[in-house]
Amino acid sequence: MRVLVTGAAGFIGFQTARRLIERGDEVVGFDVVNDYYDPALKEARLSLLAKSATTAQGSWRFIRADLADRDAVNEAFSVGVDRVIHLAAQAGVRHSLAHPHDYIHSNILGFLNILEACRNNGAPHLTYASTSSVYGANRRMPFSEHEGVDHPLQLYAATKRSNELMAHSYSHLFRIPTTGLRFFTVYGPWGRPDMALFLFTKSILAGEPINVFNHGKHTRDFTYVDDIAEGVIRASDQIAEPNPAWDAMRPDPATSDAPFRVFNIGNNSPVALMEYINAIEEALGKKAIINLQPLQPGDVPDTFADVSSLVQAVGYKPATPVREGVRKFVEWYRDYYRA
Repeated sequence: MRVLVTGAAGFIGFQTARRLIERGDEVVGFDVVNDYYDPALKEARLSLLAKSATTAQGSWRFIRADLADRDAVNEAFSVGVDRVIHLAAQAGVRHSLAHPHDYIHSNILGFLNILEACRNNGAPHLTYASTSSVYGANRRMPFSEHEGVDHPLQLYAATKRSNELMAHSYSHLFRIPTTGLRFFTVYGPWGRPDMALFLFTKSILAGEPINVFNHGKHTRDFTYVDDIAEGVIRASDQIAEPNPAWDAMRPDPATSDAPFRVFNIGNNSPVALMEYINAIEEALGKKAIINLQPLQPGDVPDTFADVSSLVQAVGYKPATPVREGVRKFVEWYRDYYRA
């Protein structure tokens, strides 16, 4: 198939595009390659994708452009696509507190351009990234897609929830099949430098203290990036359909009488933050200097994914244990940074 992958230079987009190339798909990557974090890391990912295409059965073409550029997005669709996997976004909870306009630019305007391009070009299926952050003030565990999520705690989550609502409107009005995927704390090799695993590893190796928020009382449903990429591709392969049992008197937020659905993708096994840090220490062979801090504004204390709907729909659930995933990240980090 010909698959358009936005955010292809990003953490999850890179891993997803590489898997698609390796299985023989024609992949069109789209990314602005901004400087939210080190662009050299993004360029290294893109180099690996180009290299993969020389040895695998699939192919690779890259478009360097901004999602907010409507003409560039339309040009990406002009060749015809069988699937759209939209993973580009302005990420980061804390960044949204200081730079809210970045999120409207990328996550709202950019997503609108993707939806319009799908509408005007007859894209058979749009799969897009949402986030566990949409659960916000909800505290009932595990988090279920079939419950409401109307209390986001920061703008990042609000924009991703907006994406889900925008997708439903286009699925309803124009019958565009859409699948939203709520990712739970993704980690692993080639990860983002602003995320905890990367920051902790760098500081521990340097003998510097690490800031541990909420006094270390967080729990997170840490999900290995390879598992996420596999779930994304499986969900994309299965085109969303209307739910024939959907009841307007008791509306299910995760499905619709339109070709619309939302799934959690998480490990379904929350881990205490201090246990996560212990796994990093073990992989590094070095103890952390811990600086306990209060809960950060916008942070959610705990996450825990109910993935039963994902399993039922696509027959898959993430399963990589945290210690194994952390070890693989540390191996990559040492190799990449010669640490």
